[in-house]
Amino acid sequence: MAGNSRSLEQVRREIEAERNQLTGAVHSLRSGIGEATNIGAKLRAKLPLVAAGALGVGFVVAGGIGAAMRLAAGRRQSNRRKIRFGRISLGDRD
Repeated sequence: MAGNSRSLEQVRREIEAERNQLTGAVHSLRSGIGEATNIGAKLRAKLPLVAAGALGVGFVVAGGIGAAMRLAAGRRQSNRRKIRFGRISLGDRD
Protein backbone atom coordinates (compact mmCIF):
# COMPACT_ATOMS: atom_id res chain seq x y z
CA MET A 1 0.00 0.00 0.00
CA ALA A 2 1.50 3.25 -1.09
CA GLY A 3 1.49 6.10 1.47
CA ASN A 4 0.49 3.92 4.42
CA SER A 5 3.28 3.54 6.96
CA ARG A 6 1.28 1.52 9.52
CA SER A 7 2.14 -2.10 10.08
CA LEU A 8 -0.39 -4.91 10.31
CA GLU A 9 0.09 -5.07 14.09
CA GLN A 10 -0.61 -1.34 14.48
CA VAL A 11 -3.82 -1.67 12.50
CA ARG A 12 -4.93 -4.60 14.68
CA ARG A 13 -4.25 -2.62 17.86
CA GLU A 14 -6.20 0.36 16.54
CA ILE A 15 -9.12 -1.89 15.59
CA GLU A 16 -9.08 -3.46 19.05
CA ALA A 17 -8.99 -0.01 20.71
CA GLU A 18 -11.95 1.13 18.57
CA ARG A 19 -13.81 -2.06 19.47
CA ASN A 20 -13.25 -1.40 23.18
CA GLN A 21 -14.44 2.21 22.82
CA LEU A 22 -17.58 1.07 21.00
CA THR A 23 -18.29 -1.52 23.69
CA GLY A 24 -18.05 1.16 26.37
CA ALA A 25 -20.29 3.52 24.39
CA VAL A 26 -22.94 0.84 23.85
CA HIS A 27 -22.89 -0.03 27.56
CA SER A 28 -23.24 3.64 28.47
CA LEU A 29 -26.16 4.10 26.08
CA ARG A 30 -27.96 1.01 27.37
CA SER A 31 -27.69 2.14 30.98
CA GLY A 32 -28.79 5.66 29.99
CA ILE A 33 -31.86 4.34 28.20
CA GLY A 34 -32.74 2.22 31.23
CA GLU A 35 -32.58 5.25 33.52
CA ALA A 36 -34.54 7.45 31.11
CA THR A 37 -37.39 4.96 30.76
CA ASN A 38 -37.68 4.10 34.47
CA ILE A 39 -40.85 6.08 35.16
CA GLY A 40 -41.55 4.26 38.42
CA ALA A 41 -38.40 5.56 40.07
CA LYS A 42 -39.13 9.09 38.90
CA LEU A 43 -42.66 8.93 40.35
CA ARG A 44 -41.43 7.47 43.63
CA ALA A 45 -39.04 10.38 44.01
CA LYS A 46 -41.91 12.87 43.70
CA LEU A 47 -44.71 10.83 45.28
CA PRO A 48 -46.10 13.55 47.59
CA LEU A 49 -46.34 16.01 44.71
CA VAL A 50 -47.95 13.45 42.40
CA ALA A 51 -50.44 12.42 45.11
CA ALA A 52 -51.43 16.04 45.79
CA GLY A 53 -51.92 16.65 42.05
CA ALA A 54 -54.04 13.53 41.68
CA LEU A 55 -56.16 14.58 44.67
CA GLY A 56 -56.69 18.03 43.18
CA VAL A 57 -57.64 16.66 39.76
CA GLY A 58 -60.03 14.17 41.36
CA PHE A 59 -61.65 16.94 43.38
CA VAL A 60 -62.22 19.07 40.28
CA VAL A 61 -63.47 16.17 38.15
CA ALA A 62 -65.90 15.13 40.88
CA GLY A 63 -67.44 18.62 40.88
CA GLY A 64 -65.91 19.58 44.19
CA ILE A 65 -65.50 23.25 43.35
CA GLY A 66 -69.20 23.77 42.68
CA ALA A 67 -70.22 21.75 45.74
CA ALA A 68 -67.79 23.63 47.96
CA MET A 69 -69.04 26.98 46.68
CA ARG A 70 -72.68 26.01 47.27
CA LEU A 71 -71.82 24.84 50.76
CA ALA A 72 -69.84 28.00 51.53
CA ALA A 73 -72.57 30.25 50.17
CA GLY A 74 -75.27 28.38 52.08
CA ARG A 75 -77.29 27.76 48.95
CA ARG A 76 -78.16 24.17 49.65
CA GLN A 77 -81.60 23.50 48.39
CA SER A 78 -82.93 20.60 50.39
CA ASN A 79 -86.51 21.18 49.24
CA ARG A 80 -85.77 19.94 45.73
CA ARG A 81 -86.82 16.37 45.05
CA LYS A 82 -84.49 13.87 43.48
CA ILE A 83 -85.40 11.56 40.65
CA ARG A 84 -85.00 8.16 42.24
CA PHE A 85 -85.18 4.56 41.13
CA GLY A 86 -84.97 2.55 44.33
CA ARG A 87 -81.75 3.56 46.06
CA ILE A 88 -80.26 5.17 42.94
CA SER A 89 -80.61 8.96 42.65
CA LEU A 90 -80.26 10.37 39.13
CA GLY A 91 -80.64 14.09 39.63
CA ASP A 92 -82.83 16.94 40.81
CA ARG A 93 -86.43 17.36 39.84
CA ASP A 94 -88.14 20.73 40.22
